[in-house]
Amino acid sequence: MMKEKEPPVPKERAETTRQALLEALRSGRSTARALSVTLGLREKDVLAHLEHVARSLAGQGSALGVSPATCLGCGYVFEDRRAFGRPSRCPRCKGERIEAPKFFVEP
Repeated sequence: MMKEKEPPVPKERAETTRQALLEALRSGRSTARALSVTLGLREKDVLAHLEHVARSLAGQGSALGVSPATCLGCGYVFEDRRAFGRPSRCPRCKGERIEAPKFFVEP
């Protein structure tokens, strides 16, 4: 019988998830996976929260910066990509070794 994987348990904190995400983004560039480990959330949930954080920052006169994903095989940079997630494959070389985008708060 296969043991079911337990979902990650969020850490106890006084701030909301999005406030914690914003603080993590202000401390430096991070991938969605690194943010998910830091916050104790699923990577998919972090990506959803990033969309809301981007809108909140725009309303405050700041912005969510994104260092685009890059193909490790041919060096293709996914500059025009709107989605926050890591692309599955490179359009140029069809490789699947993609460096994930990194997120940060622009001043």
